[in-house]
Amino acid sequence: MFDLTPIQWVLVGFSAVVIGISKTGLPGVGILAIPLFAAVLPARASTGVVLPMLLVADVVAVAWYRHHAAWRHVWRLLPWAVAGVLLGYLALGRMNDRQIRPLIGAIVLAMLGLNLLRPRVPWLEQQMPRCWWFAAGLGLLAGGTTMLANAAGPIMILYLLAMGLPKTAFIGTAAWYFLIMNALKVPFSAHLGLIHAESLLFNLKLVPLVLVGTGLGLLIMRRIPQKLFEAAMQILTAAGAVHLFL
Repeated sequence: MFDLTPIQWVLVGFSAVVIGISKTGLPGVGILAIPLFAAVLPARASTGVVLPMLLVADVVAVAWYRHHAAWRHVWRLLPWAVAGVLLGYLALGRMNDRQIRPLIGAIVLAMLGLNLLRPRVPWLEQQMPRCWWFAAGLGLLAGGTTMLANAAGPIMILYLLAMGLPKTAFIGTAAWYFLIMNALKVPFSAHLGLIHAESLLFNLKLVPLVLVGTGLGLLIMRRIPQKLFEAAMQILTAAGAVHLFL
C-alpha cells in the first residue's frame, strides 16, 4: 500500500505541507489534504495515515497559540464531540466512503448557508450562537465527521466564525480542541486496524514536511488581515464541502 510512484509521493508530500499550514495559519485549507490522501491510498486506510500527522501539527499549533484559546468554547463543544466520535466509530464499520462523503458535504454546506444568512436575520444573529442546540449539533457533527473522515475542520470553522473570535483566538481554540479530539481518536483507529507499525513508519517520512507546513502557516497568519482571514475560511470551507460530492 505504501509502495508509491514519484507522482504519488509528490501528492502526499504536498498534502503533508497543507496539513501543517492548516493548523497554524489557514484552518480551512486542511480539508484539501483529505481527498488527496484518499486518492493515493485506500480511502478508509488513509484516515489512519492522516491522523498521526494531524496530531504532530496539533502539538505545534498548541505550543505556539496555547495562551490564545477561548476555553469556554472548547468545553461547550467537547462533550457533544466525544459523543460524535463514538457514533462515528460505530458508523465506520457500517458505512462506506460513497455514503459518508456526500453526507458530510451536505451538512457542511447547510451550516455554511446558515452562517451566511445569520447576519441578515436579527434573531439568528443574536440568538443562534447562544442556543444549546447550536453547540450540541455542531459538536456531534464535528465528532462524527472527524472520526469518519478527519473532516471536521469546516464544521469547527463555522462554529468559531459564529462566535466572532479574532484570528489568534480562533486558531488557538481550534488547536486545543483538535489536539484533544485527535488524541481521543487514536485508540479507536488502532482498534479498527487503521493505525499500525507500517503506517507509522510511513508517517515518519512525512513528518518533516508537516513541520515545514506549520512554519509556513505561522508566516501566513502574521500577514493576513482579520476580514480576509474570515473570507478565506468561508471560501475554503465551501470548496472542501463541494469536493466531498466529487
